[in-house]
Amino acid sequence: MSGERDVPPGGAETAAVPYRPGYEVVAEQLLTYVAEQNLMPGDRLPTEQGLAQLLGTTRNVTREAIKVLAGIGRLTVRKGAGIFVAASPGALNDDRLAHFQPTRKEHVMMLIDYRQLIESDTAHKAAALATPLEVRAIGKSAEVSLVAALADDIPAFADADERFHDSVGAAAHNVFLRSSVTTIRRLMSQTDILLFHGDIPGSLDVAARQHLAIAEAIASGSAEKAAELMREHIDTTRHQVERKIRDRLFNLTAPVGAARGLRRPPQKGHGGSPQTSAP
Repeated sequence: MSGERDVPPGGAETAAVPYRPGYEVVAEQLLTYVAEQNLMPGDRLPTEQGLAQLLGTTRNVTREAIKVLAGIGRLTVRKGAGIFVAASPGALNDDRLAHFQPTRKEHVMMLIDYRQLIESDTAHKAAALATPLEVRAIGKSAEVSLVAALADDIPAFADADERFHDSVGAAAHNVFLRSSVTTIRRLMSQTDILLFHGDIPGSLDVAARQHLAIAEAIASGSAEKAAELMREHIDTTRHQVERKIRDRLFNLTAPVGAARGLRRPPQKGHGGSPQTSAP
């Protein structure tokens, strides 16, 4: 990956400005470009060279940014055809999700709000409808998450966390709720990768113990308690994410190029593809 840094005006780096690899900055700008141009899944972006010129960066950094976005399912690169906005993640395929910007605080907070609504209702239904086998699966995944948390094993915790929330979703016996949980978590994973670089914000131990409490409420059939505990669990995530974003000192709301004097992207032309000027 590129070792480039963003340098503040005047050319001197300061302790207040965190290190940001060049590809990360460009990946964020590309997502903003997609949103500002109202590009939808299947729409084609300019060429790699065209994007580099548009964003005022190098082709190497642009190529790395495209690889990152392709890796998290936001762009699709078709050999000989070009770069396209990828289909929205998850079973609930909504073209508007193509405009989710995982490094913008307001987008992340709105997603967490939505997650809280969906997952609290999912936990409520799971407490009422879970079979004995599903109750055991929820409890087991919660226990595994605690073991991983106590060992400070982030990959194992992430896997157990995924299985816990999916198990609760399955126990709700509602395909739409379960699909929503899956979609939300895939979008949140984009924030984890682009904004937090895979570092799960907050205390693993706290999250794991909340998993156990939710599992116990579901096992006892306490629907209201399960829903309330899930709301508290998501609230904990909200506060941890807010703190993590604040710590990174990101300027998440700046439009493309505003901080670096870049050209504003051209308006979308006919056929869904942005129109760019010849070099």
